[in-house]
Amino acid sequence: MDMGMGGMDMGSGMFSKDNMALARAYWYIIAGVLALLLLIRLVNSGQHWLRLRTSRTRSVRYPTQPTTWYWQTWATLTAVAREISYPQLYVPYKYLSWMTPPPMGRVLVLLAYWAVIVYMMTAGAVKKDVYYWERIGFRNAWVSVTQVPLLYLLSSKTSLVALLAGTSYERLNWLHRWVARTIFVTATAHGFHFWTEWVLADFVQDYLQWMPMVKFGLGAWGILLWMVLTSLRPLRSMAYEVFVVQHAVAAIFFLWVIYLHVPASARYNVWFAVAALCFDRAFRLGLLLWQNVKLTRPNPSRCRGGQRFGHQTQIAAVGDAITVLAVKDVHFKWRAGQHLYLWLPAVGAFETHPFTIASAHQMPETCVCNSIQLVIRSHSGFSKRLHAYAKKMETAPGKKQTLTAWVAGPYGRPPRWDIFETLVLISASTGASFTLPILESVLDSKETICTKRIDFLLAARQGDEVGFYLGRLHEALAKAAERGIELSVSIAVTGSGQLEAISESLLAQSNASSMGTREGTDEKNIREKTTDVEPGPSGGCCSTTSRPRRVPSRTNSTDSHIHHSAARPNVPGFIRNAVEATGGETGVVVCGGASLVSKVRTSVARLSDERAVHKGTGGAGDPFACGGVLLLRWHRTGCIEKVLRRLAY
Repeated sequence: MDMGMGGMDMGSGMFSKDNMALARAYWYIIAGVLALLLLIRLVNSGQHWLRLRTSRTRSVRYPTQPTTWYWQTWATLTAVAREISYPQLYVPYKYLSWMTPPPMGRVLVLLAYWAVIVYMMTAGAVKKDVYYWERIGFRNAWVSVTQVPLLYLLSSKTSLVALLAGTSYERLNWLHRWVARTIFVTATAHGFHFWTEWVLADFVQDYLQWMPMVKFGLGAWGILLWMVLTSLRPLRSMAYEVFVVQHAVAAIFFLWVIYLHVPASARYNVWFAVAALCFDRAFRLGLLLWQNVKLTRPNPSRCRGGQRFGHQTQIAAVGDAITVLAVKDVHFKWRAGQHLYLWLPAVGAFETHPFTIASAHQMPETCVCNSIQLVIRSHSGFSKRLHAYAKKMETAPGKKQTLTAWVAGPYGRPPRWDIFETLVLISASTGASFTLPILESVLDSKETICTKRIDFLLAARQGDEVGFYLGRLHEALAKAAERGIELSVSIAVTGSGQLEAISESLLAQSNASSMGTREGTDEKNIREKTTDVEPGPSGGCCSTTSRPRRVPSRTNSTDSHIHHSAARPNVPGFIRNAVEATGGETGVVVCGGASLVSKVRTSVARLSDERAVHKGTGGAGDPFACGGVLLLRWHRTGCIEKVLRRLAY
């Protein structure tokens, strides 16, 4: 009998016809799912366009509510489907929190995927005859190798899957990991059945000696086992930079060993994965060079801070755990909620890390055609070294607090934030670097928008984590008043004595939110300059002409919209108050730890369940999510949502 994966051709053996048919069906299913997601995306885009057009052309109290039977039907189906995916169980124990299961929506996706895989593994293969072990071994070989291209497509930052689905790579990372674990199970079933057959026939030593591809198969299984184990959160977080390097190297070796293991008829799967990997790396390298290398030396009279290689970056430490960077002369556009990859050779020669772009638009007085701000909280590894580097630069006499940065991006596919009637923005600590730009982008929009109310919640343990954002929040309050948008800001500082500290000192500072100059060597807070730079006659991004910038006064009436608390915020009550006060659609955006995200998901699920009887009668919109957050969208008559794992900013 032909009892080895290397002793036969998977495409010409007695089982190959059914196996190859199942392999084709697998990709037909993937293509069908992507087509469905693309269709949903187009319908939702049409709905959003109609909503904004209604806001511009007609005086409608609630432009986000559907008014026709087909939009109500679409809203009902969406609300019912999405509500099922809301709940998430959170494991509150310190050393076991990594075992928190995925949200219900992701669980359902995994169950559907596993149902397809189990069918492919068993359909027509479980027959108690002389070919039993061999038949199941070949079947699982095909099931395993067929999934490999999807595994590499999901790991790409320029993934075709993400493009068609209207999402971005970081929202697919969780599926990438689970597909890898599924391949490990099917590959184990493949090897187990062949090995058992060889043991029964007493051919183990012969096959190991005569069939080199068997050794390559065992090597591929060992590499896959290593990648699955090291990708578990406890091991991954122990030394993340080491994990990234070894994972990339292991992924390349995995393809090479598989290529040597499988016969020619199945190698198209390996080439498919190689093409996805090469395209992704080539695109990212091209993007890095295009955004960071200038063929001609920048003219300092037109763009201050520009340089030929990389970008001049101001760096400053705020408090004991926050580092702020202002990257100058970044010539690309971005939207609130996107992120980029940062490479600082002086801090980490071989490390790139993703960080949220903390500015919604250009920053004043920093060569602002496209200067961006990053706010990074110190944890361990790179972020800890970066904060120590900023502290060291502060104390070094006569040393400029600038360094060269290389950036790549922006990444992420955030929705239009101005299509919601009400926005609820919830963040913890530096999570405000995500939610605050969303708030500013809505208030700075030059178009007619649907948003009439915004509720902003910021929670932190330390006062310096909050004080950095206070100036921008005060300015946002003034802008909201000018536009007629009701904006309420709640700040909770839970550390002992921290609330009193910011009340006495940080609240008195007029502008502590943007990168600027330092007034004196004892200043530890980054101050925002009071001039806006406008394009000059030369057409450059900087000009010697500037106009005074209006600084909103900190009157009691303005501060009355900022509610301070030293207690932990009541997140469910905060969301409920906003939902019950609106008649249209509400977007709930949260950026924080797993516990906070889980609490928000459960709260919105409970609100949706309470109002289940109204689903479809007042409408529900479509789901959106954006880089590193959970976005829950709510209507008075139903809710919809999409969740996304928070990036490790």
